[in-house]
Amino acid sequence: MGKLDGRVVIVTGAARGQGEQEARLFVAEGARVVVADVLDEQGAALAEELGALYVHLDVGEEDAWRAAIAAARDAYGRIDGLVNNAGILRFNSLVDTPLDEFMQVVRVNQVGCFLGIKTVAPEMEDGGTIVNTASYTAVTGMAAVGTYSATKHAILGLTRVAALELAPRGIRVNAMCPGAIDTAMSNPSLLDPEADSEETSRALDGLYRKLVPLGRIGKPAEVARLALFLTSDDSSYITGQPFVIDGGWLAGVSVI
Repeated sequence: MGKLDGRVVIVTGAARGQGEQEARLFVAEGARVVVADVLDEQGAALAEELGALYVHLDVGEEDAWRAAIAAARDAYGRIDGLVNNAGILRFNSLVDTPLDEFMQVVRVNQVGCFLGIKTVAPEMEDGGTIVNTASYTAVTGMAAVGTYSATKHAILGLTRVAALELAPRGIRVNAMCPGAIDTAMSNPSLLDPEADSEETSRALDGLYRKLVPLGRIGKPAEVARLALFLTSDDSSYITGQPFVIDGGWLAGVSVI
C-alpha cells in the first residue's frame, strides 16, 4: 500500500528537478501522476518511463490550465492533488530589473500558482490537496533575487487565503519553502551534458558549508518527500502553513 494509492495528482514543472523527483516519488507511492511542463521532450519521456500522463502546460495561460485539467479528467476521471512546482529565477538588483523581466517572473511563479489554484480547485475532489512551492526567500530577504522573492512572498499569501476558502470542502493548501537545492536553477551545469555536474555540486556544498548549518546543498528528492507528506494523509490536520526545508539556513549563520 502506497501513501497515495488511488489519487490523481498534477505536478507542474515536472520534467526535471524537484518536479521530476516529486513525480517519481508520487508514482512509487501509488499515485497516477499528470506530468505537466513546457519541456515536451523531457516531460513526455519521463511520463512514458513512469506510466504517467504528460501534458504541455504553460502555467501562465489560463486556457492551457483548462486543457490540462480536461486531459487529466479524460485519462483518470478525477483530480485529487496539485503540486504547483513550476518556477523561474532571475538574478538582478531591484533598481536594475527591467519591467519585462519582473513581469516574466511574476507570470510564471505568481500567476502560475494563482491559476493552478483557480482552475484546479473547482475540479478537484473534496478532501484534495494543493502544495505550492514558495522558497526560503518567501520568509526572508536576499539581495539580487528581489523579483523572485516578491513572487514567493505572494505565494504564501495565496496559500493562506486558499486554505481558508477551500477548508469547507476539506481541501488542504500548504506551501514548501526550499532553501538552496541542487537543481538546474542553482546548478546550471546540470543542463550542460559536457559539464561535470557532480563537481559543481561539490563546489556548491563548499559554498553553503558556512551558510547552512547542515553544511551542504539540499537534494530534490528531499523536497519531494516533503511534498509527499503534504499530499498524503500524514498531514491530514495541516493547512495554510509554510514549511521551510533549508538545512537550517533560516535559523541563522554560525560565526564559530
